[in-house]
Amino acid sequence: MKSLFINIIAIGLVGVAYAQPELNGGPVNVPSDGIVDGVYIREHIPTKRLVPYEYVREADYIWGKRAWEYIDLREKINHSLYFPLDEISTTGEWIRNTDRWSLWTVIRNHVLLGDLRLFSPYNPNNVFGEKDGDQLKYPIDPLPGQNYYTDSIFRDAVLYYFGRLGAQSDIALTDEFGDPKTFINSDGVEEFVYPPRDTTYYTSGDIVQYRIKEDWFFDKERSQLDVRIIAIAPVVYDKVDEGGVEKITGLKELFWLYFPHCRFYFNNYLVYNEQNDAQWMSFDDLFWKRRFNAIIYKESSVFDRKIESYRTGVDALMESQKIKEEIRTIEHDVWQF
Repeated sequence: MKSLFINIIAIGLVGVAYAQPELNGGPVNVPSDGIVDGVYIREHIPTKRLVPYEYVREADYIWGKRAWEYIDLREKINHSLYFPLDEISTTGEWIRNTDRWSLWTVIRNHVLLGDLRLFSPYNPNNVFGEKDGDQLKYPIDPLPGQNYYTDSIFRDAVLYYFGRLGAQSDIALTDEFGDPKTFINSDGVEEFVYPPRDTTYYTSGDIVQYRIKEDWFFDKERSQLDVRIIAIAPVVYDKVDEGGVEKITGLKELFWLYFPHCRFYFNNYLVYNEQNDAQWMSFDDLFWKRRFNAIIYKESSVFDRKIESYRTGVDALMESQKIKEEIRTIEHDVWQF
């Protein structure tokens, strides 16, 4: 009887593992029927329920400070967010790691599936306007029930946020008689038809930072200093092509995501633990436990300005550290006797 009970549990766990790719598309350690890639089936993280944040009343929110930080993926402590790398083959196939995914792979997968709502970093109707996308003002949504693979309008709209468009060819397409193809534009003017521009899709190796907007606050009911991440944005190098040579001109935010929505998906993907393979956490756990290093580049202030506007180099890093110490001092001063 005991043996039968154990067999029933084992069959149930294998069933959970098999169902996992349909739930969130992430890798599991059951690659094929009857095969477990390891000593046990990893079913805790892929199937665990999201732990909600503690409810905070406005009356208990007695002190707060908003900060914008960037997570530099070159730092070793942040490599769990950066690796493993994914690739886009020449045929357009997305090649992903079979054991675990990077944060970019998770984000890209669920944005394309329509699970995560993408917010433009600027007003799409005014490309040269202020980049205020961290306020989550400009959503880009597919049709109800559709996604990147089924909604062509949504696919064209988000293409810019997931890759770089190459140079436009100056050779027009021709018809079966060798004559250039033309069309009438919206202004009634005849134009040539050119081949579509080549697209270089961003991979996890192109992501150099993650920017986060968060609120630090003191909760009187719990007598605790706490922090909540409001939004997150992947960042890549902004490049220009000069004579066939790519030059870096700065950094570019691809898009913003509302972090409380991201938690539902970050909660079920494994993060590598350098100290112990038996104690992997989820991406949601990593952010909740602050297992990363971030540098403040802006704080809420009367000037509403970035640190780089009045500090540079080492002085900017020192200013960021000063702001962190001021936040920590708030909780310390509460408990002075």
